[in-house]
Amino acid sequence: MIPFIRDNARWLAGGFLLTLISSFGQTFFIGLSGNDLRATFDLSDGAFGLLYMGATIASALTLPWLGRTLDVMPGWKVVRFSVPCLAASCLLMALAPHVLVLALSLYLLRLFGQGMMTHIALTETGRWFVANRGRAMSLVVPGHQLGEALLPVGFVLLSVIVGWRGAWVGAACVVLFVAYPALLQLLRVERMPRSQDLHARQSSGRDWTRGEVVRDPYFYLLLVGVLAPPFIGTTIFFHQGHLTELRGYDPLAFAAAFPLMAATTLAFALACGWLIDRFGALRLLPFLLIPLAFASAAVGLLTATWGIYVFMVLFGISYGVTSTLLGALWPEIYGLAHLGAIRAIIVSAMVLATAIGPGLTGALIDLGIALPQQLLWMGGWCIAASLALAVAAKAIRLRTASEAAGVRAGMA
Repeated sequence: MIPFIRDNARWLAGGFLLTLISSFGQTFFIGLSGNDLRATFDLSDGAFGLLYMGATIASALTLPWLGRTLDVMPGWKVVRFSVPCLAASCLLMALAPHVLVLALSLYLLRLFGQGMMTHIALTETGRWFVANRGRAMSLVVPGHQLGEALLPVGFVLLSVIVGWRGAWVGAACVVLFVAYPALLQLLRVERMPRSQDLHARQSSGRDWTRGEVVRDPYFYLLLVGVLAPPFIGTTIFFHQGHLTELRGYDPLAFAAAFPLMAATTLAFALACGWLIDRFGALRLLPFLLIPLAFASAAVGLLTATWGIYVFMVLFGISYGVTSTLLGALWPEIYGLAHLGAIRAIIVSAMVLATAIGPGLTGALIDLGIALPQQLLWMGGWCIAASLALAVAAKAIRLRTASEAAGVRAGMA
């Protein structure tokens, strides 16, 4: 592992930093200002959830078109315009004078934060590495977890000093004056394929086009399971203010549990990366949602303060497995040639799931259906979706084997 990190430090660090700054557009970070935003703009839980849902849906509809830029230009050029846009989004959030400006800032944060930063990081890593893709993903993805570990406590403490608007100004400064120059320096050199990557690439399946992917029935069966983590995770972290009030949690106690989740995520991301390189992402896919099912049940059933730490550990296990596995899954199934366009659709669908989660659950809360009860339903979804993923994974392996056999027969 150490020689691999040493030889590829530039690109691994670039991908890690991209996932780290995606935190500024992630729901867990925006949710830290949830109570302040509702109070400032006089919004109910349901109204704020619907506003957030609308902004996120708009970003999801934009992402397939913006994300295709990775297929026509180098990643560092996409970074050159995407990162300043993320900084401007943070600043717009800080200065928003009206609810319509708030909606615009949420749209831009979701598009350039959660959407493009994650999309660039995972698409470029999937292309840079083939033979060691699982290992590379396991080292890039924990940028999310470092953000979850450091930013909530830092944001809460900064908000106490300068207010929530001032804290968002600080976020804009970090993105523009720290992350942006570092990324341009790290990514200005393209990674050249190693011999083991070339061999693995030659041994992989064919490259699918985006049109072929959207006509593939197994793609939609995969989405049944793949969309559960962003939907459920976003619901929890968007409504963290509501949950702390409902159960009388200390907000700082909730924020302090993020480092525990981050540490657990890192450990399981590294373990999952090793398993992917050994067995392949498809063979691990049926087990993807089992930790999330337990995490959802824990949120629904555990009411004591210590329950925060239990479900944060379970979410950490789920995030570690999910983030690494999904980063490696799509190039393994659909190839590399059109990965930017294909991943843009997938990321867009995941962003859409993060939009529907807060909006739908917020509306249900307003109708009197408690959030813990909703989380128990989501745990059931994870169990059912696990069966769908098992069916899809087996069918795709058989299809790939049949295609490979046909190619060998044609060459004979």
